Amino acid sequence: MDLPWGDEKTVKFATNVGLITSNGPNGQNIMAAEWTHQVSYSPGIIVVSIGLDKATETNIKKTKEFGVSLAAADQNVLASVAGGSSGKDVDKIKVLKDMGFEFCNAKKINTLMVKGAILNIECKLIKEEKIGDHTMFIGEVLDASAADKKPLIYHGLKYWTLGEQIQKPGPDVMEKIKKLNEKYKK
Repeated sequence: MDLPWGDEKTVKFATNVGLITSNGPNGQNIMAAEWTHQVSYSPGIIVVSIGLDKATETNIKKTKEFGVSLAAADQNVLASVAGGSSGKDVDKIKVLKDMGFEFCNAKKINTLMVKGAILNIECKLIKEEKIGDHTMFIGEVLDASAADKKPLIYHGLKYWTLGEQIQKPGPDVMEKIKKLNEKYKK
């Protein structure tokens, strides 16, 4: 069964907005990617899934490195530019700079990072795998920096930011869970 982009089922996911930067045969490039995840603490490992034959896919395959900037809530325009066209057809970095957005050089890889993002991570590629209609790139974190800002969230084909915090269960509920776990231990 397919789960196409924009389908009523696929828009139920809530994801961060990953801004994937690369520099290779298609020049300096940025794209927006929903599927951007941390999958290991030690060592730090990040996974990004990029559509086949995209400018970013080509750049990462050639250079074996990529940047991940998680968009801040005030970067919805930046994310729309990054996700709205192909780096094969448009120099999105120049478009964004002309719009007043700023970039800085990565410290350990040869690409740009997004200034003002909530998180900037530099990765060296350790594995790639074709999964369906995407290539999953697995990168080891070489450098990371964070800012105290709210993230941009993507859900229902719209941008959101975090709202009301929902508290975790209190000590009484956690104690009940602990006792039930002991009662039903295998």
